[in-house]
Amino acid sequence: LQITFCFFPGKSNQLNMANPTVSFETSLGTFTAELFLDQMPSTVSNFVDLVNAGFYDGLHFHRVIDGFMLQFGCPFARDARSRQAGTGGPPPGSNYTCMGKTVARMPDGSMPDEFPNCPRISNEPGTLSMANTGAPNSGGSQFFVNTVHNDFLDFWRSDLSESQHPVFGKVKSGMDIVTKIGKTPTDQGDAPKTPVKMIKVSVA
Repeated sequence: LQITFCFFPGKSNQLNMANPTVSFETSLGTFTAELFLDQMPSTVSNFVDLVNAGFYDGLHFHRVIDGFMLQFGCPFARDARSRQAGTGGPPPGSNYTCMGKTVARMPDGSMPDEFPNCPRISNEPGTLSMANTGAPNSGGSQFFVNTVHNDFLDFWRSDLSESQHPVFGKVKSGMDIVTKIGKTPTDQGDAPKTPVKMIKVSVA
């Protein structure tokens, strides 16, 4: 599915379509998630652009913490043992299409922040949330799946922590697979001892 428009809350949807579903086929099984295009149009459009380019296929989960989350999406994690895993993002200076307009990524490949001017969707179990460095406009290709309610990561909860991670989707099926990945033994750097590979990501 090639999505070339994004939608903004409170405005009529030009394509009047349901939120897309993304399928994650991993070496431990498949799970699917709804992408909140209606609430997080720019973040979802950035993600779908990368999916359509095959960016995520063949990468590995590089950070897994039981009772917390699974992190994925770094291009350096194509090599499951790379020491650079967790530091990469989209191609520098690339772009994606949103609402029929081209959105330029930052020189390092990061995308413009969509929060705080977006709905407050909490980091509940099964939600997909953008990873970032903590600096403004530092999200890119990396995201994580929450396995518990990590409300201290919500971008509006400055009373709990300085972390700001906007949610852009939620698991619809295969939460048992997410749990299985979350329980995989890891090394001292939180990388799975037995690599967990993303075979194919597709949007429908």
